[in-house]
Amino acid sequence: MKLNKHTANCRIRRYLLIFTALSLLLLPLSLIYLVWNEQLQKINGFEAFNLQQQQQQQQQQQQLQPAAGQTFRYPVLLLNKNKNKELTVIATGKAKPNKWRYVDKDINQTHLPLIPDYAVQTLKPLEMQQLALRMESRLDRLKEKCTEHGLDVLGHDSWHTPNTWEFLVNKKYHIIWCNVFKAASSSWMFNFNILAGYTPNYLLHTKKILLNLARERYPRVTLDELREAQNDSITFIIARNPFERLLSAYRDKIVFALPYSFHDKLGRTIVRGYRKKPALIARAGNTKYPSFPEFVHWLLDQVKRGSFIDMHFVSATSFCTPCLIHFDMILKFESLAEDQLYLIEKTGLKRVIAPVWRNMGKGGRKTHELQHQFYSQLTRQEMLQLYDYYQYDFELFGYDIKEYLQFARADDTVGLAAMGV
Repeated sequence: MKLNKHTANCRIRRYLLIFTALSLLLLPLSLIYLVWNEQLQKINGFEAFNLQQQQQQQQQQQQLQPAAGQTFRYPVLLLNKNKNKELTVIATGKAKPNKWRYVDKDINQTHLPLIPDYAVQTLKPLEMQQLALRMESRLDRLKEKCTEHGLDVLGHDSWHTPNTWEFLVNKKYHIIWCNVFKAASSSWMFNFNILAGYTPNYLLHTKKILLNLARERYPRVTLDELREAQNDSITFIIARNPFERLLSAYRDKIVFALPYSFHDKLGRTIVRGYRKKPALIARAGNTKYPSFPEFVHWLLDQVKRGSFIDMHFVSATSFCTPCLIHFDMILKFESLAEDQLYLIEKTGLKRVIAPVWRNMGKGGRKTHELQHQFYSQLTRQEMLQLYDYYQYDFELFGYDIKEYLQFARADDTVGLAAMGV
């Protein structure tokens, strides 16, 4: 009897061991199956979503499909080969017949999502004429100031060496842009990504940086490649008041820096190096990011040392070298609503890109109010030193420092002595 009981217990233990072994074996297999099944459902759902999106786009294209034989007229630039100056654009209808012609292009040959007719914004003929004069006046000033300051002469520093680093060249649509950061750069980076083939829906929902997406399809060009592309393209730059642009960059990249990002670390470095300086103690804050005077002192020291200047803070003249690289249009941040409509009209892309504002200033504060709040923290001497670095941006693009000097606080003799003035 005892033997049978012992045998039964051994069998029970054996079964428990077998069950435990099978459970340990099946558990990871079950987890793998569950994960695989979830991913499969996501893939199927994503494919179904994509199919639905494609069907919707096809329906939209069919609605916009022109009647049989109907074509849309797009302007195409045809310039003299060796004349990159005196750009002739066909949309005015005033150029010589041998300089331009219209080319009929079927609407679907763009392979881009087209803006509905009701949403297309245009300028009246009189407005186009007025803007043409505005652009001509800006280019005349640029040429005059470049010569006055000797910036149109080649040299060995960053002011006298052509810089093609941040040019985006779209050969298909004959448009070239030098991307000045914090001068409507987010808006036009979106537009250039549209021209590169990305869909608006993708750009609005992607977590990828738009600049990185653009560089996948707009490789950097050499000076010779840029000049060759300029022969049949419109090259433009967007100018902004240098002090307004600097403050926008400070707030966006320093005050509102993403945690643990490059600019967040840079801000902490500035605080460690400048918070206890005699000239800044009275104006130091209790924040983890540097105060505006601390940031300005750091920037001025970078300039004095000849150190690398971040692309968001660097002078636009040094960044795009407009005195050494030809530009056909100068748009301005202050009149961008009209200026970019004029550019879009001239390039024939009004059905493809729209003048939409993106990445509006953070904090919801009015520009003038912000200028006064932050620049009133600087002394007149600090402001003039800052002007020395951005002087060419002020001069070339027609801006004035007088308004900002009215904000300046009285010079601090202790602070000036600490700065070596």
